[in-house]
This record gives sequence, structure tokens and C-alpha cells, in this order.
Amino acid sequence: MQKNLQDFIPGEAINQVLKLLEHDNLAVKIKNERKTRHGDYRRLPNGKHQITINSNLNAYRFLITLIHEIAHFEAFKNYGKFIKPHGVEWKHTFKNLMLPFLNPQVFPNNLLPLLAKHFKNPKASSDSDANLALALKQFDEPNDKTFIFEVPTGSVFKLYNGKIFEMGQKRVKRFECKEIKTGRLYLFNPNAEVELITNIDE
Repeated sequence: MQKNLQDFIPGEAINQVLKLLEHDNLAVKIKNERKTRHGDYRRLPNGKHQITINSNLNAYRFLITLIHEIAHFEAFKNYGKFIKPHGVEWKHTFKNLMLPFLNPQVFPNNLLPLLAKHFKNPKASSDSDANLALALKQFDEPNDKTFIFEVPTGSVFKLYNGKIFEMGQKRVKRFECKEIKTGRLYLFNPNAEVELITNIDE
């Protein structure tokens, strides 16, 4: 466990993380990339608890995701199974668990103000906090994807699932885009990563 985690999270965080994982009934598994989630938590039928985290996350997002899922376990343990998954109990737990990590030994200085703001009222996904998500992505491995907010109006792009859209106008915080095949309108967060295409038959 220790060797695996050392490969995925900032070195200064490892001891504190291991303390949080000192539970006989809690296991962490590292998975291949899943497009729809960074990690998850579940209570298994045998009464044990399991956290899974995507292996492709950069160290800072991996740590945030791991603490997010540990907070689900701690909230279940302290408040019971009838609480809302991302309700006030989870928010309170997540915020308290993250506080010891919010320092320049663990996170780069440019992330700390964004993290401090985010954890005043943490959301179900850090991806819904566009400013934080964009700042975290600067530490990802380079790829050929483009952020939605960089896509020119009228351009065509493709999602990971193969669906093709035409870029529309900004609506408050999100961008309205039309799926080419169905004509349906969808709203995208500005930090969504897409693949620009020039040939609509791709």
C-alpha cells in the first residue's frame, strides 16, 4: 500500500494519508482511467469498505480525490448510512480532512488560494469548480485535447464517447453546444476537454 501510494501522491502527504487509511476494513485500489469519474467509494456486501482511484490523475488531483473518498467512509462511519452522499456531513468531513494538506509543502503556491476557496463549501466534484479544475490540469500529462472555452463558435468537436457537437454561445458560466446527430442542446463546463475535428465524417 505505502509503495503504491508513494507513486501517486505528493511525498509530503504520504504519512498523513497512511494515518487516515489505518482501518482494517478499508481498502484502496488503483484503477485504469474511467472517463466518468476520478474515484469512488463503496460499502461492500461483506461489511468492508473500498475506495478506487484512477491511476492517470496527476499527484495533486489524486490526493484530492483520495481524501474526497476517505471523507465518504468517515462520514458513513460517524453519521450512518442515511446521510446524503455529498450533504453537509460529507462536506464538513471532507473540509476537515483536507485542512492538514493545504500548505506549500504539499501543494504548489498557485493552487493554495483556489483550494482554500473551494473548501469553504466543497462540491461533489472538483471538476465543477472551473477555476480549480483548470489550475489542476496544468499538472496533467500533455495531450491533444482542447478546452471548451478555447473552441471557436461554430467549430465542431468530438467527445471521448464519439459524439460530435457544434460549438455555440456561452450561457452564464457554461457553453451551449448542439449534438450534430440529434440536434439536442447540451451545456458544457468551460474546463471540459474535447477533440477539435475538421472532417465531420471522422
